[in-house]
Amino acid sequence: MLHRSVFAAVCILVVSTLNVGADGPQWPQWRGPDRTGVSQESGLLREWPEGGPQLVWLNRTAGIGYSSFAVVDGRLFTMGAEGEKEFLMAVNTENGQELWRAEIGELLTNNWGDGPRGTPAIDGQLVYALSGQGNLVCANVEDGHIVWQHAMSEYGGGVPSWGYTESVLVDGDQVVCTPGGEQGAIIALDKATGDTIWQSQQFTDGAQYASIITADHNGQRQYIQLTMEHVVGIAAEDGALLWQSDFPGQTAVVPTPIYQDGQVYVSSGYGAGCKLVRIRQNNDVTEIYANKVMKNHHGGVILFDGHLYGYSDGPGWVCQDFATGDAVWTEKQKFGKGALTIAGGMLYCIDESEGNVVLAEASPNGWKEQSRFVLEPQSKLRKPAGRIWAHPVVAGGKLYLRDQELLFCFDVSDR
Repeated sequence: MLHRSVFAAVCILVVSTLNVGADGPQWPQWRGPDRTGVSQESGLLREWPEGGPQLVWLNRTAGIGYSSFAVVDGRLFTMGAEGEKEFLMAVNTENGQELWRAEIGELLTNNWGDGPRGTPAIDGQLVYALSGQGNLVCANVEDGHIVWQHAMSEYGGGVPSWGYTESVLVDGDQVVCTPGGEQGAIIALDKATGDTIWQSQQFTDGAQYASIITADHNGQRQYIQLTMEHVVGIAAEDGALLWQSDFPGQTAVVPTPIYQDGQVYVSSGYGAGCKLVRIRQNNDVTEIYANKVMKNHHGGVILFDGHLYGYSDGPGWVCQDFATGDAVWTEKQKFGKGALTIAGGMLYCIDESEGNVVLAEASPNGWKEQSRFVLEPQSKLRKPAGRIWAHPVVAGGKLYLRDQELLFCFDVSDR
């Protein structure tokens, strides 16, 4: 029998190997391999040259929309829209050349910007994506051929006000997402065939804009999701409701939940704030705190070394103590509202209004900016009410950014 420490080391090695391909670390879905928003890459610049890191390529034909990126084995996957159709596309990460595109549904129209919002998920030779109107597709990685597809309306779902923005989850043999509604808010489909495995009949909230995460707790695999009314845990095996806790959502609930050591953290904008709950034995739920320190709209919150980082409507950029919920520091004057990712212990942030991009230390000792540059050029197709909302991604020593039809790839490796 393996000693526990040896067994743990083997597990870490296996997981690390699965997330590293020929081109280095992989980013196969929304917020990375484990949906935390934290990259485990090393060998990255801790300071950029004046004017920013080297631009490797710029793709000007990605179509309108706010989809972020999955990056696997030399290919970048995202979604866009052109004319009256939305499409899933693959791009060569070396030169930015489009490899293929596949039509995935009718155009979602919206005052804040038309087109798709979610991020594709890669699993082996298949890629999964949800269009703005709620058409879920499974396609071949190599050529974009559609293997199967289903509309969220088939499961009782109705398109939310700002469209379906969820980034679907692939877990084991299941594809999991949130059509919302009385037939069951969450569904699990067979990833190979698209056949229904279960629908969560005990949980029937309407769909919002957050994406599901996984957790193994109390000896059971579960899916954690946030809606306008609740944060919930759903049994991965059969869709049963394991636990739920009330959440005071207002207008729109967007940020992805965070799980660590039996605790679940959620946040939302429009004054809702944040809360942390503990899932105890028998799936009893205890609220640890609820406050207004983090009122994150849609730029994301990331947990790193015991602290939460994100932009909070009102106080600005916030570092929050995960355990207590207290604000460690806030900064509103030096950088505007936006989205972030973390790689190499650094914050990669993009300002939604001006397109400023900042590299800063992920530190509880204050806002420690190291470098910045302005994203140029910027889209002329963006609607007046829209902003630069696609979340940044760091993968394989590259920083990927998007402003509508414009995809940017920067070299941020230290070499």
